[in-house]
Amino acid sequence: MAAPVAIAVERRLKSGRADVKGVAFHALLLLSLLITLGILFTLVYEVVQTGFGVLTDRGSDFLTSTLSANPANAGVWQGLKGSFFIALFVIVFAFPVGIGAAIYLEEYASDTRVTRFININIRNLAGVPSVVYGLLGLAIFVKYLGGLTGGRSVMAGGLTLAVLVLPIVIITAAEALRAVPSGLREAGFGVGATRWEVVRSHVLPYAAPGILTGTVLSLARALGEAAPLILVGAISRGFFATSGGGLIDELQGKFTAMPMIVYGWASNPDVDFREGLASAAIIVLLAVILTANGAAILLRNRYERQR
Repeated sequence: MAAPVAIAVERRLKSGRADVKGVAFHALLLLSLLITLGILFTLVYEVVQTGFGVLTDRGSDFLTSTLSANPANAGVWQGLKGSFFIALFVIVFAFPVGIGAAIYLEEYASDTRVTRFININIRNLAGVPSVVYGLLGLAIFVKYLGGLTGGRSVMAGGLTLAVLVLPIVIITAAEALRAVPSGLREAGFGVGATRWEVVRSHVLPYAAPGILTGTVLSLARALGEAAPLILVGAISRGFFATSGGGLIDELQGKFTAMPMIVYGWASNPDVDFREGLASAAIIVLLAVILTANGAAILLRNRYERQR
């Protein structure tokens, strides 16, 4: 029975008939990639061409200056500080909870209806528009927990974005854990290791590159979100004075972030704000995100070498 099958396969391979549909599909995919890259490069080139002059003329002054009604004095320092605090909240709250939930669902929870229901809802939450999370943050972190967060503050904004990226962290971490070969777990159990020892010493180190990549991508999304921050009260136009108190006063005071500065300047009627400053702020935001991604790539490569 095997011989006729082998003969048929060999005849099929040597028939010489061109796979027209396969070649057409491959060409269509390549064309889609080229169109996407062309649009991306066009946008980046336009932004760099418009905003690079501001960065070269003002240098570090653009990074260290605060918001101002005068375009010659306006800078992004308050936005950088706000984005830093938001990233800190995402790292402290979303990453441990998300990775822990993924470990439980993949390594400890049984395959029951409840578990499948939870997984489906987590994937559905990952597709919810960000403005919905903004409404959630407004209701919970601004109104209900306003006494703790200070209302419309960077704490409320950071917690809102932590909740926003939490489903993404869970999904990416779960996929990385699911990609670990089952033989690795079986080998650990075979030598008498407990489940926690197998997860800690074998599964997590193997899945670390994938988990790290997913968490940094979710952090990049949090740094680029503007809609939730608008709803929780981030400053988008004008200027404001920062609090002169300690860290708690900073976290509970008025704030802005890099996406809000870009949004406010891009919609400003003054052409200096709308073109040069907005493009320069976009370049700074891209540099921050690319730096985070670059650090993630270096750490991922290091973990892969260790693995």
